Amino acid sequence: MLCERLRDQRYQERIVSAEEAASWIHDGMTVGLSGFTRAGDAKAVTMALAERAKRENKPFKINVYTGASLGSDVDKVMAEAGIVHKRLPFQADSVMRNKINQGEMLFVDQHLSHTAEAVRAHVLDPIDFAIVEAIAITEDGMIIPSTSVGNSSVFVEQAKAVIVELNMAQPLALEGVHDIYDLEEQGQREPIPLTAVDQRIGLPGIEVDLDKIKGIVITNQKDSPSTIVQPDQETQQIANHLIAFLKDEVKKGRLTNSLAPLQSGIGSVANAVFNGFLDSDFTDLQVYSEVLQDAVFELIDAGKITFASGCSITLSPAKMEEVLGNFDQYKDKIVLRPQEISNHPEIIRRLGLIAINTALEVDIYGNVNSTNVLGTHMMNGIGGSGDFARNSRLAVFVTKSIAKGGRISSVVPFVSHVDHTEHDVDIIVTEQGYADLRGLAPRERAMLVIENCAHPSYRQQLREYYEEALSRGGHTPHVLEKAFSFHTRYREEGTMQEHALATPAR
Repeated sequence: MLCERLRDQRYQERIVSAEEAASWIHDGMTVGLSGFTRAGDAKAVTMALAERAKRENKPFKINVYTGASLGSDVDKVMAEAGIVHKRLPFQADSVMRNKINQGEMLFVDQHLSHTAEAVRAHVLDPIDFAIVEAIAITEDGMIIPSTSVGNSSVFVEQAKAVIVELNMAQPLALEGVHDIYDLEEQGQREPIPLTAVDQRIGLPGIEVDLDKIKGIVITNQKDSPSTIVQPDQETQQIANHLIAFLKDEVKKGRLTNSLAPLQSGIGSVANAVFNGFLDSDFTDLQVYSEVLQDAVFELIDAGKITFASGCSITLSPAKMEEVLGNFDQYKDKIVLRPQEISNHPEIIRRLGLIAINTALEVDIYGNVNSTNVLGTHMMNGIGGSGDFARNSRLAVFVTKSIAKGGRISSVVPFVSHVDHTEHDVDIIVTEQGYADLRGLAPRERAMLVIENCAHPSYRQQLREYYEEALSRGGHTPHVLEKAFSFHTRYREEGTMQEHALATPAR
């Protein structure tokens, strides 16, 4: 019933249609949308906005800030309608990606912990409307988010006006799982008082003044399910190598059998690697991460994880029904925080996380490209991997050693775009093995990465490159005119392999 969710009768008069709410947003405005990795996103008003723009056929562009990627085809529809001038800090839609790479839309690729700071410091265009999904608005005017927190709290705080999408399809059982802690201005804030994964330091919802809420739109639409696929042989091998490395760390006395709080990036590979902990000997694990995916709940069900802190819950269709349909059994084991807290360097360093993130490609010295295909074409964005890699106890990057049926090597002489420098990368893991780069000079790293992580079909090419580079000298030996030879060969011949039968690039 609506009264269970809209608990102050004064809000009843603010209920409007999505179309009316969309009519308040004009050309040149900036909107802040709830949503983080297809969870808890504002679903109705943005769709109505795109439809209005197409119907009126007038010049119309807005800036769109979010937590991360949006579900429910929101990014796709906005991109197709051509209404986005600038988008930040992360997206994962193929239509939007193409618009960005064609230069039809501007994209600011940000560390996910930085967006709130930039909004608070007024270095970005000010937010005209915050549009946030909620499961309830309490008697004292507190917005209770749904399946993600993302940047919703800072958007509500900083926006000139707020539109709430009250989603009746999201379970009320989510109430009580959020922990909203807002930071003061830089230079005026105290240390964040979070010293344990399961600690709560904030409020159960987002405080907002009644006068700031201009409209409430009633919706009834579930989140889009995640697009992760089941683990395959290669991802299982990656998981096995990572587990072997961690077992060795325990044996050497650097970790206990409960390891340290774990972080895992979004996506199929990261979820599959996390899934590898199911059959391990590790127990009493904790998670301090951004996205809580299927594997986290499977590990909770198996008694492997005792507590998980995240920013959003993003699940496959079957797992979504299972978890959200029985959420009471998880409420004492889960907390959802704003992304500037889930990704905050202070907390990551204090808790000593083991961070596991995905690379597009790595090079022989340990630099990682997470974002740009062939150095120029944006995939999704850096997301939170930089927040975690720079500040964690162990920065692990995982990737399959080859892609496109072997036509691409994920281990190259020099990455075509650097998101994570060699200084922020501790462990590289592929299905071939792992390279522990800690404490190693560049000349010690190169052959370790080649022999342990590269696919056999590319090792000789990499060895030959490194041997020629050594003849040139230098602390970090390179053959400058050949550093991107793998990438240029792929562009010209459709494969990175030398002397291979060329296949047309796609």
